[in-house]
Amino acid sequence: MRAIRYMGCFLLPAMLCCLMARAEEKINYPAPPESVRKDGVAKGRLIAGAFRESRIYPGTERDYWVYIPAQIDANKPAPLMVFQDGAGYCNEKSGSRATIVFDNLIHENAIPPLVGLFVNPGVVPAARNDALPRYNRSLEYDDVSDRYVRFLLEEMIPFVESKHGVRISTDPNDRGICGASSGAICAFAAAWNRPDAFRRVYSMIGTYVGLRGGDELATLVRKTEPKPLRIFLQDGRQDLNIYGGDWWMANQTLSRSLEWAGYEVENAWGEDGHNHNHGAAIFPQAMRWLWKDYPQPVRTHLDRSSSRATELLTENQEWTLIGKGYEWAEGLAITSDGTLYFSDVPASKIFQVKPGGQPELIIENTGMANGLAIGRDGRLYGACSGMKKILAWDLKTRASEVIAEGFASNDLVALNNGSIYVTDPESKQVWHINSDTHKAEPADTFENCNGITVSPDQTLLYVADFTGRFIYSYQIGADGRLNFKQPYFQLHLPPDGTAAHADGMCTSREGWLLSATESGIQICDQAGRVNLIVPRPGLGRRVCYVRLHGNTLYAATADAVWMRQVRIAAAPPFEAPVTPPKPRL
Repeated sequence: MRAIRYMGCFLLPAMLCCLMARAEEKINYPAPPESVRKDGVAKGRLIAGAFRESRIYPGTERDYWVYIPAQIDANKPAPLMVFQDGAGYCNEKSGSRATIVFDNLIHENAIPPLVGLFVNPGVVPAARNDALPRYNRSLEYDDVSDRYVRFLLEEMIPFVESKHGVRISTDPNDRGICGASSGAICAFAAAWNRPDAFRRVYSMIGTYVGLRGGDELATLVRKTEPKPLRIFLQDGRQDLNIYGGDWWMANQTLSRSLEWAGYEVENAWGEDGHNHNHGAAIFPQAMRWLWKDYPQPVRTHLDRSSSRATELLTENQEWTLIGKGYEWAEGLAITSDGTLYFSDVPASKIFQVKPGGQPELIIENTGMANGLAIGRDGRLYGACSGMKKILAWDLKTRASEVIAEGFASNDLVALNNGSIYVTDPESKQVWHINSDTHKAEPADTFENCNGITVSPDQTLLYVADFTGRFIYSYQIGADGRLNFKQPYFQLHLPPDGTAAHADGMCTSREGWLLSATESGIQICDQAGRVNLIVPRPGLGRRVCYVRLHGNTLYAATADAVWMRQVRIAAAPPFEAPVTPPKPRL
């Protein structure tokens, strides 16, 4: 087999030494006893291969190795550990000597008989003999999106199963992932993005700095609903301090964020620099800790978390699926008795879900109704962009009335005073429909306007910029006009995009603004700051609409509609305004 050239993490010190502010002091760490072959310990098999069939990283080639323990049970799926920069781990003469450690730890029942998958980063071969290959390592490893974990789940792992006849468990509790330097942040990002696939992480000299967004992870850990992960962090005081950041401080910052948010985290701080010496010396220790108490599941620990999740969410409450299989579910609207209505936009349908019931199709040929809202008169209002009308349906007779027409629409909000505001991204307008005359007038020019809602006291109008990162705030005048526009709420962007894709929104009686976004449900305080991100339910592309009723949160993810219990309460715009508490500034 032809070896594929790449630059791994174990070459980094030589490549980066000229950038370091001071020379590394060499520290000798003794080899752990578990990294030495022992008599009477069964030896697992190590199989080498090459993978050249990626669609996610087109044109790449990479070497990989598969460790299969002698004790593997062919009749059931095996646990898995994945390693980035795989060549440095399955070498039995240097580094972690992972295969020897696995043999010894499996023999003493410290870890389960698991499959080891050692994967090198991809390389796109050079186009000519005098040209350079394209080295994919930073693209694959420093990127904190879900791209690399999708490569593992959709391509690499299925390929190994098919090629080598191994069965790998799909239970996330049976899966761990490990790496050093950029391979470490890659391991963390894989579990962070897909805790439904990986829950055990060993990170050595992790690159949680400003290369491709890694410096934001410590903040996101604090702001995101805690996930069921177990993380072991290792770093040394003499690690890199260069243009991208300070590795030593970044690892400690991430550790403090994980502890603050209530994660199960262990760390080992040494004195070494950006190398594998210390991480390899404690590799058996890390494996014992990651797999302790197996098969007991790795879980969240909200009881020891300082996250906003403890204040805003209900512990041990998961998302419940209401319905799925829609072309594009949007426009959640809920009556006082808890009956839910939502639109399937391309299908021009509206569904009804009575409390405790199942989705029921009640209205067809809606003119591609998108956003929906309950009015103060109890009717269901719809932004019917396909027919360029705003319709109102009597929910008993299903008869409809044209409220306004002549312009496109995306979303709308109906206030208790009878006013209706509509976003129209086609004509780049926010429209105001007068409560008495039903006359529609442009209220503001707004490119890429999308979701819309009001503050609990109904004095401020909030409009989302779909292609940016801000939700804008207006003060509503006594005559319905909009004043004092500001880019007020600043959202987090997805790691692989430049737009938050802020969509359907709502507010709570406490003053929180909840916005559907690409990254999940972002919950902002009244001062405009994201305090909590609730990850999207299921594996949908994004959350496109959110709504509260009582203490129940509803979300639409295009193909499905979901619900879960929370600790905040709805402030429906069709009901009387409520004054929230003054925010902490």
